[in-house]
Amino acid sequence: MLDVIHYAFAAIGTDGKIKAGDTAIDYTNFTKFKALKAQYPHLITLISIGGWNDSDRFSDVALTDVSRKTFAQSVVSFIRQYGFDGVDLDWEYPVSGTGGRAVDKTNFTLLMKVLRETLDAQAKVDRRYYYLTFAGGAANWYLNNIELSKVSQYIDYALDMTYDLHGPWDTYADFNSPLYTPTESSPQYKISVDSSIRAWLSAGIPKGKLVLGIPFYGYVYNGVKNTNNGLYQTFTSAKAVGYDSIISNYLNKSAYTKLTHSTAGVPYLFGNNTFISYDDAASVKKKAQYARSQGLRGTAAWELSYDRSAVLLKAMAG
Repeated sequence: MLDVIHYAFAAIGTDGKIKAGDTAIDYTNFTKFKALKAQYPHLITLISIGGWNDSDRFSDVALTDVSRKTFAQSVVSFIRQYGFDGVDLDWEYPVSGTGGRAVDKTNFTLLMKVLRETLDAQAKVDRRYYYLTFAGGAANWYLNNIELSKVSQYIDYALDMTYDLHGPWDTYADFNSPLYTPTESSPQYKISVDSSIRAWLSAGIPKGKLVLGIPFYGYVYNGVKNTNNGLYQTFTSAKAVGYDSIISNYLNKSAYTKLTHSTAGVPYLFGNNTFISYDDAASVKKKAQYARSQGLRGTAAWELSYDRSAVLLKAMAG
């Protein structure tokens, strides 16, 4: 069952307040969300702020008590106006992101505290509950730049973005989101869903507040040598491709061979000097089972439009 939908992304204006990310479509979609919630009363909708393209002002709004309160109050006004059940912060990233400061580490905690207090105060007036969540990076460098154990007391849950673990920024073709860390020799750094989840738990977040992120997309690496079926080989270009596109353009083509890495637990394709790392229904199901076995809050996907037939979404629930 799909319990929560994050609408991505809202942005932050020059005044330090939340604003719609795309005014051409957002307000129409917000109205559609209200209708959807009327049809499915259990559904929770959150407005996600930031993302890769709109995180440059987070450091500013987190900087002072005044800026934090201004931002928090604008968020409360926004979610009440457009019918959301809460807010999700996707700050990419405290300290290391665009406009980042060293003080972001502590200011992120203070920002979440003010948001929690402001949401709770309004909740008493409205006689309901408002959710507060955030999404964060999978690697240790991200965990070193926040105070996870302190932030955790203010949130309903956090999404560990256990994808983009490897990608076009690397030197070698590798897995986007391996469940477990491959044991063989690799020419570059190693990371996996499992290693990231264990790092987050070690950093102090309760299991019941941790959500495992699953990608509904993969990476296509071009110009890859015909060695080791393209895995760990150099490439000339790479791009992200949604699951539906992988199915229609690559998976059932005779030029591509499908393989599954026994340790990583994810499939990949190779052919025409092209290496494709992605998740299918089987690997998504394994990740969902892993989340349940670890006692995590649940699983989440980026993002639904890449899986319009709901093949992967159904596998997450299975």
